[in-house]
Amino acid sequence: MEGLIFIAPLAGVISLVFAAFFAKSILKEDTGNEKMQEIAGAIQEGAMAYLNRQYKTIAMVSIILSFLILVLLDDGLKIAIGFLAGAISSAAAGYIGMSVSVRANVRTAHAASSGLEKAMSVAFRGGAVTGLAVVGLALLGTSGFYILYGDVDLVVGFGFGASLISLFARVGGGIFTKAADVGADLVGKIEAGIPEDDPRNAGVIADNVGDNVGDCAGMGADLFETYVVTSLAAMLLGSLITGTYENAILYPLILGSVAIFASIISVFFVKIGKEGKIMQALYKGVGGSAIISLIAFYFVTDSLMGDIRLFYATLVGIIITVLMVMITEYYTSTSYRPVKTIASSSETGAATNIISGLSIGFESTLVPTVIIVVGILASYFIVGGAADAGIGLYGIAIAAVAMLSTTGMIVALDSYGPITDNAGGIAQMANLPAQVRKVTDALDAVGNTTKAVTKGYAIGSAALGALALFAHYRSKVNLQGQSLNLDDPVVLAGLLLGALLPFVFSAVTMSAVGKAAFEVVNEVRRQFREIPGIMEGTAKPEYGRCVDIVTKAALHEMAMPGFLAVIVPLLVGFILGPKALAGFLIGLIIVGFMLALMMDNGGGAWDNAKKLIEDGNYGGRGSEAHKAAVVGDTVGDPFKDTAGPALNALIKVVNMVAILFSSLIIHSGLF
Repeated sequence: MEGLIFIAPLAGVISLVFAAFFAKSILKEDTGNEKMQEIAGAIQEGAMAYLNRQYKTIAMVSIILSFLILVLLDDGLKIAIGFLAGAISSAAAGYIGMSVSVRANVRTAHAASSGLEKAMSVAFRGGAVTGLAVVGLALLGTSGFYILYGDVDLVVGFGFGASLISLFARVGGGIFTKAADVGADLVGKIEAGIPEDDPRNAGVIADNVGDNVGDCAGMGADLFETYVVTSLAAMLLGSLITGTYENAILYPLILGSVAIFASIISVFFVKIGKEGKIMQALYKGVGGSAIISLIAFYFVTDSLMGDIRLFYATLVGIIITVLMVMITEYYTSTSYRPVKTIASSSETGAATNIISGLSIGFESTLVPTVIIVVGILASYFIVGGAADAGIGLYGIAIAAVAMLSTTGMIVALDSYGPITDNAGGIAQMANLPAQVRKVTDALDAVGNTTKAVTKGYAIGSAALGALALFAHYRSKVNLQGQSLNLDDPVVLAGLLLGALLPFVFSAVTMSAVGKAAFEVVNEVRRQFREIPGIMEGTAKPEYGRCVDIVTKAALHEMAMPGFLAVIVPLLVGFILGPKALAGFLIGLIIVGFMLALMMDNGGGAWDNAKKLIEDGNYGGRGSEAHKAAVVGDTVGDPFKDTAGPALNALIKVVNMVAILFSSLIIHSGLF
């Protein structure tokens, strides 16, 4: 069976080859007229300039941390090399996604002149490049370092590097995109009364740049990290039960390998049928990926592990994925009660819109939490249960790995969103015919839902993966045989501090968005006031000023959230000891999971409530209900695109820090 390990890096390479193939096919598409190329060029220039500056900033932090790892830890050199490789790979995942998306947007806009089917194909293939690149790099890196080192504990450095870059990408990208979006919407839609993506709005280019920075580069790095860390968590738990299952470490990698082939095949399933339903076409790809993966999982489990109970754990993971996607769509799609409720409440003003949106956000945590609870219990007791807790925990990790079998398709769905959003913006700013805008609007309306759905998926997989990481932390600090009693004040103190961190983290990130948006609002107002001819269309706004404002804000403000994620768990571990840190991790996982769900679903519902009104319902564009919905959307924006998604990365980073420095923490603490 030893030769099977090389299947994983081979599958990673094949995934990257197909990503390159789709990228090449995208670049062959027509880029439209000169005006479209000019607008797309400005978006591309701003996006790549920001990403380059972000990675230069992160590189300095990574070098400092790699030096500390080298000095402080046993096998520090190997772990530090893995850390830098994980950081570079995570950055590459985001860079590839961004690079293709800012080129696919204008090609989608031009393809829209040929109809919905052509535009849909271009947009989805653009997203598929990011999806296949993310899973390919993740599997190649994780399996490659395991083959190189032969010790799964040394691969933790690779996972930590991936997690840290994901956190910075999510926070920095989220601050950039939402500061631009909020600033542009408040002045453009409410004060000036002009449409979204109107070229007279000085913040419109920054807004379009932000879509790519947050949802392509940010989500690419996020799900790269989720894939790596979840696979690694299963491998780490597998290393503890090799006496029962000889191939327990190899099994997650082979599951990931066959899932890549399922994703590649399923890309070709995404086609609009005669009924013209876009979401249905996209779900064909996700469904195909899940079904093909599940069939392959059965044969892999039977031949590699010889225990069909583990296959049932993968089935649980797939079912969780399907249910999380369904419930997230229910809460964020314009077709269902939650979004309609918020839109209706907008008729009586911004206050009732915000109250309704918060209520829906809180409500949306109920069913996903029950799904995760049932999934945890099912995968635990089906595989091992109380009779063998170690194998039961491995079952939970395998369920999380199975959830990731659709990662390639899920990332493709997410990247599809900003591509179509940008395509609509380019069509608006280039004054393309109404039928073109009608096609891009249809694509963009679905894109809002796909972006929300992928966030729900990421949160669910983060929760299961983090539980597996926590289980490994307990074994590293010799707590697996001890009860973490709530009547132990040290454990309780850690639990409360862990529960506190997501709120402090969210406060810092949302405050950053508010401050940057304030500057954008003032800048757009200044340009309307001081540059004659903007409203008449005879003068061109200074787009670069807004891009510069949000770039500086994002780079400056992302430092504190990263500091919190690394330093706080270390302080808890060194001052209060390993038991307190265990309680800290539990509090963080539970509260972080709930808060992320509330923010992502509530924010998505607010966004689509605004879209529902703009489609002519509840008074339509320009009505008082529309103005109230825009206010609600600006509140929800940092919820769903800054603080909420970044909590996923926070949970994983903190757990990785705890595992990585466990050898130093084990004999620490005042208690």
